[in-house]
Amino acid sequence: MFDVDQLITDCQSAVRETEPHRAVREVLERATADATAVGDALRPTRGGAEILYSSPDVTVIHFVWAPHMNLFPHDHRMWAAIALYNGQEDNVFFRRRPDEPRALTESGGKEVRAGDVVVLGKDVIHAVANPLDRLTAAIHVYGGDYLDEPRSQWGPGPMEERPFDFEAVRAQFAEANAKAGLTA
Repeated sequence: MFDVDQLITDCQSAVRETEPHRAVREVLERATADATAVGDALRPTRGGAEILYSSPDVTVIHFVWAPHMNLFPHDHRMWAAIALYNGQEDNVFFRRRPDEPRALTESGGKEVRAGDVVVLGKDVIHAVANPLDRLTAAIHVYGGDYLDEPRSQWGPGPMEERPFDFEAVRAQFAEANAKAGLTA
């Protein structure tokens, strides 16, 4: 049985470990081992970002990607552990161009599927896409205060670095939901 409160408690303990990103990964592997139970507890019906917990040490977010949703490149400036329990998340990774540090160049990618748990380093810059005709859902755990940490994004629109704007992310979700015919 999946319990959000227990997940949060376990993440709070894990971030106090010597290698918090590995400890959180183990927490997520255990917590999402029964994907059906996670889905039954969180009940994703449309794209969005639900903040389950946030503190200076750890942030837990339930992300649901609408069908065919694409989110612009962004950074976290802290490690992240991502556990997909439904669907598929395609990540495209970027690095800053040495000749123009505010610009990006593509540097690879990773397909993450239901049942996978991945850890991203604090310097990762990535864009996320749901390639499927259905929702993709995941629990993201960040090693810090994801909501208040100054970060960057490259989009929407021109691939120019600008301050991260969570409202722009919410707008991307709303647009993707509208395209997919998912209403509130």
